[in-house]
Amino acid sequence: MTATGTLRAGLVGLGSMGRHHARVLAGLEGVQLVGVVDPMGDKNGWAQGAPVLATVEELLALGVDYAVVACPTALHEEVGLKLAEAGVCALIEKPVADTVDGARRLVEAFESRDLVAGVGHIERCNPALRSLRTRLEAGELGDVYQVVTRRQGPFPHRIADVGVVKDLATHDIDLTGWVTGQTYTSIAAHTVSKSGRPHEDMVSAVGKLSDGTMVSHLVNWLSPLKERFTSVTGERGCFIADTLTADLTFYSNAAVATEWEALRAFRGVAEGDMVRYAIPKREPLLVEHELFRDAVLGKSDDICTLRQGLLTVEVAAAVLRSAATGDTIRLNGAAKG
Repeated sequence: MTATGTLRAGLVGLGSMGRHHARVLAGLEGVQLVGVVDPMGDKNGWAQGAPVLATVEELLALGVDYAVVACPTALHEEVGLKLAEAGVCALIEKPVADTVDGARRLVEAFESRDLVAGVGHIERCNPALRSLRTRLEAGELGDVYQVVTRRQGPFPHRIADVGVVKDLATHDIDLTGWVTGQTYTSIAAHTVSKSGRPHEDMVSAVGKLSDGTMVSHLVNWLSPLKERFTSVTGERGCFIADTLTADLTFYSNAAVATEWEALRAFRGVAEGDMVRYAIPKREPLLVEHELFRDAVLGKSDDICTLRQGLLTVEVAAAVLRSAATGDTIRLNGAAKG
């Protein structure tokens, strides 16, 4: 930290996501972007004027309080361990690591040194989902019965090292546990690979959370339709979050009298009012950086911790294991740390 109290931040990786991190870091109040690591250099001018370095060691030599890790997933563990060993806090892009064991090693490395470390599960900073979580915590839906997510769209050419489960489904796994405050206790899944790549490009999964809530996830990068849909159904109605537009809508379950004889015997839900909430819509990536900066300063703990990120990697691994074996995989549903 500089004499003026400004945090010195570094960035590892200047690809399709790293460039956005560089942009936000360069303008983040109370933070100075002091260096960017990318062996390929900065051919596109994305480093915002910060020096571009070839290795993490060169970044550490500059002196940084924390670093954002936005390199390929397979390198997260290696880079993260170097940062932890140097006593540097880290915000690691999701998923935290490409294996469960790697994620566990990162958790141990940062926790054992009492360093602030988080995972960039950016959906936690989406205005619609933040509002949804607040409303669920306030009991506006009553008992929660089911969470359904759909995340579909064309193939992202930035991805080369993982399939759709680790790249995209981890968003839905994390946001489901986060908005409900629950953990997964079982998951069953099917995957297909149609694009000629070695990894899966479509997954359909169903599961159960620790309070009995049913979950369903449909994720692919084979669809020309781009969709980011989250539905939470409970005793008082249904919340629908569109995270592309950051809109949140509530469909209430109303007790409506009817004169239609055929329906009089039916005892279930009834269509009620629909409310579309007015929500302040700030950029999720900026919110994520503000929350992490405040966590490093000890002002907040509203981040996705590495331990929470580990749980998401464990569920993703269970999804792939279920798809490979045809079995329903049981998870311990341990409390989130």
